[in-house]
Amino acid sequence: MPRIVRRVRGALRAEWRCLALVARRQLRERGLLGVWLAPAASLAMICLHELQQFPASDRVVRLVGEVRADQPLWVSLLRTPVSVLVPTRDQPVWGGLPRLVLSLGLAQLLLGPRRALLVGYGATLAGTLGARVMVAIGPDHFAGVPTAYAHDVDTGASAAVVGLFTCLSVRLRAPVLCLAFVVPTVVGSVLEPNLAGREHLVAVACVAACAVFQERRRPGEFRKPGLPAPSGPPEAPGPPGPLRSSRGPTRPTARG
Repeated sequence: MPRIVRRVRGALRAEWRCLALVARRQLRERGLLGVWLAPAASLAMICLHELQQFPASDRVVRLVGEVRADQPLWVSLLRTPVSVLVPTRDQPVWGGLPRLVLSLGLAQLLLGPRRALLVGYGATLAGTLGARVMVAIGPDHFAGVPTAYAHDVDTGASAAVVGLFTCLSVRLRAPVLCLAFVVPTVVGSVLEPNLAGREHLVAVACVAACAVFQERRRPGEFRKPGLPAPSGPPEAPGPPGPLRSSRGPTRPTARG
């Protein structure tokens, strides 16, 4: 078998053990409480989607969760936590729920709930602030965007989802996860350079940089083997003692 095939098989096996087996073990130990973030976020997104269908409640959703680059900064910062759960109006809410559930579920099981929330919110905030900077730069610079983009509504969990998958890919060294969920988002953002795509690129870059920094400080912090580890370090072998039988130490006997 070629060496590269063996390496790919070994990498896939190691990633499977690190992700699927450890996640299943954590889920078996913690139960449904171990993934409470995923159903809670999904339920909140579905409820907000239903509220968007009625004019009166839609005004409330816009008031508490609509973020734009032309708003005062403090308004955007106050609305950003809610904007993560407000579905994007031009996309079906059901299309993004599987990715949201998978990213939050894996992140909570493998990274912990607080870190999962921090990464998701940090990725969203990085994209939101990045959009304001790109609008301020203007279209004359390669990193800028047209000023008309300042009126675009910035809601949805896509930046949080791609940020969580980026963090998992780096901290767990999971290239298949990166190829499946991060690379398509990056490629789509490059091919369709709108404001949302630029925000995704900013979120991926910021989360990847922070994850690499943390991985260098604490290498292997979240990479656990798929099988339970021994309870303590192996004991060092002691000096050889006398041979023993079932009756005790054996001693040489004198010949009579």
